Parts: sequence; structure tokens; C-alpha cells
Amino acid sequence: MKHPSINVLGEALQTCSQAPVTGFFRNGCCDTGPMDQGVHTVCAVMTAEFLALSKYLGNDLSTPRPEYGFVGLKPGDRWCLCAARFMQAHEEGAAPRVNLAATHQRSLDIVPLDILQQYALD
Repeated sequence: MKHPSINVLGEALQTCSQAPVTGFFRNGCCDTGPMDQGVHTVCAVMTAEFLALSKYLGNDLSTPRPEYGFVGLKPGDRWCLCAARFMQAHEEGAAPRVNLAATHQRSLDIVPLDILQQYALD
């Protein structure tokens, strides 16, 4: 079960990434639902700075983990981030750019729209 696929702009949620395949449901979208405790809803474009911060904070997104089918992320990859991690990166001055059309409206429970808009790609 998942929440309606609506983005932070109130429109249909767009795909974040199919290569690598992202999202809590691994459907390429930042969809969410009751089982997604981490609220993986912010479609972000990875940067070296953000990946280093995430690794430092204990979530290594850059090292491949073949046992989980995870290839490891590199700068330029799009990925559905936990909204709280995005907010933390914003506070640390290392937040990545965001695709608002592919960012789920549930992100707004954690990250104000004006903050997301500061990092908007378009």
C-alpha cells in the first residue's frame, strides 16, 4: 500500500530515476507508504559533497552492495533521499539539488517547500 503519487507541487509524481532504480518500492519514483519509516521522498541529484556527508553520518550510498542489488551512487545520479537526511544536509550546508516534480508531497511533513525550492533544478 502506498500514499497517492502526488509531488510537492500538487501534480502527478514524476519518475526520479530508473538507472539506478530508486525509491522505497524500487519503482523509480519517490513513492511512500506506511512501511517507509525513512520517508524516502526527496528526489535529489547526488553530489560528491552530499555523498561524503551521508557516509560520514553512517549511510554509505557510494559503496556498491551487490548482495542487495545496489550498485553504489556517484555524483550526478538521482536518488530518493530520506526527507530528514535532506533536511540535515541542508542544515550542514551540503544539500544536493532537487527535482521538485519527482519529490513526493509527503516530504513537506519534514522539509518546508521554500527550503526544497532553494535547491530546485528548474
